[in-house]
Amino acid sequence: MKKIDLKKYTFRTDLVHESLTHFKQDNKIKIVFKNKDIEVTRVEVDEECSNLIAKKPGIYYTLSFNQDINISEIENTKEVFVKYLNNLLKESNIRENYKCLVIGLGNKKSTPDALGPCVIERIMVTNHLVDINSDIRKVCAIAPGVTGVTGIETMDMINGIVGVSKPDFIIVIDALASSSIARVNHTIQMNNTGISPGSGVGNSRKEISIETLNIPVIAIGVPTVVDAATLVTDTVSFLEKHYAYQLDYQKKPANKLAVGSVNYLNKDIEVLEDEKQNLLGMIGTLNEDELKMLFSEVLTPIGYNLMVTPKEIDFTLEKFASLIGLGINEVLTKNILN
Repeated sequence: MKKIDLKKYTFRTDLVHESLTHFKQDNKIKIVFKNKDIEVTRVEVDEECSNLIAKKPGIYYTLSFNQDINISEIENTKEVFVKYLNNLLKESNIRENYKCLVIGLGNKKSTPDALGPCVIERIMVTNHLVDINSDIRKVCAIAPGVTGVTGIETMDMINGIVGVSKPDFIIVIDALASSSIARVNHTIQMNNTGISPGSGVGNSRKEISIETLNIPVIAIGVPTVVDAATLVTDTVSFLEKHYAYQLDYQKKPANKLAVGSVNYLNKDIEVLEDEKQNLLGMIGTLNEDELKMLFSEVLTPIGYNLMVTPKEIDFTLEKFASLIGLGINEVLTKNILN
């Protein structure tokens, strides 16, 4: 079988949690909150780790959801989001009287990329109200669009807006790319390191960060897409687990009377190497990284390594936009809301 050159295809994800797992740095992931529906982890990336995982040094919070967000439970979920966004602002030395510019990146006409503009529609702006109540935090909001639509580099536009509005810090929202099906629409990442728009889909633009703008930047994102190579790789993994489960399942006499299907991913399944090879032949000898690189090598040159999103993305995006927008409002404008 042809030897795979792993150097040609780098590991690509916007999520620090996935990067740490990929590079065997799981010990840096600290669980700070957990219930049956939500898990929150905190990671502090130092310079050494940054060089390894290609993520900027700083603080990252990751909210992971075990199932789809239920509209009736958004209020409870929002409380968790608000708590850790507040924590991140405090850890970034952002004071309650600091003026904020909220930026929603993305293309409103492309649903998987529309998170930023949809959140901006829900932001309570207060900059024009300071003459009425000088105690409130000044909040501005803008959705600058994408370079392919405006013809203007997004960072150049933001530089101009920052120069005029003079905020003390920025909150930027964007859709992200994941390296796992399980993370898509089930994760919110927050960090104080900024963001490079389009980096997860190989279309990186100028970085939006404290280094480029000279003010703190808080980035909030939700993974809405995976590439086709990831989709195929995860499918092969699921196939192996399903095969192993079925072999073990058939050995137990009590299971012969069971009715209906079972979510085998919730079972403790050991996939043996000989089982993988019996099922998939030479493909079964490859580990997950090698599989993903192989499928990238097959799909990328012919233009079929597409970015893929779930069919219910429009409905899911609205829920995340409401959750994030309402949460940001609660954090930034609590003097008005109370």
